[in-house]
Amino acid sequence: MEEKILQAIEGLKNDMDHKFDKLSEKVDNQGSQIDKLSEKVDNQGSQIDKLSEKVDNQGSQIDKLSEKVDNQGSQIDKLSEKVDNQGSQIDKLSEKVDHQGSQIKENTQILKALEHLAQVNKAEHDKMSFNIAEISGEIKAIRKDLSNVEIITASNWGDLAKLKSVK
Repeated sequence: MEEKILQAIEGLKNDMDHKFDKLSEKVDNQGSQIDKLSEKVDNQGSQIDKLSEKVDNQGSQIDKLSEKVDNQGSQIDKLSEKVDNQGSQIDKLSEKVDHQGSQIKENTQILKALEHLAQVNKAEHDKMSFNIAEISGEIKAIRKDLSNVEIITASNWGDLAKLKSVK
């Protein structure tokens, strides 16, 4: 019976050695997996370092962009002031245009009055031209009559001279 116990213990020992060998292999495999994971973690660490550098660079770029945005804000404020100034200039120009509009209305009224006066003046001028033509005709008639009177007077003088000479 001791032999059977020894054989059983020997069988258990062999079984345990076999299981221990398998367990040792598994531990060795896990060790290599741990080494691989360690390498991956180291690679990820360097990648994290690179990403950290990129993030830092982006931070400085963001700071630069922020400065540019601030500068643009001041430029926008300046442009806003210019637009406000132009608005007041437009208001002044609008007032001038309104004033010119009323001046144009007044000038139009003056022109209409002058046009009416020109038409009245033309009518009077035409009437005077007609009267002058009429007077001219009458003067010609008077001259003709005067010429006839002179001819008759001359004839009468001639007749008187004949009558005086007959006496």
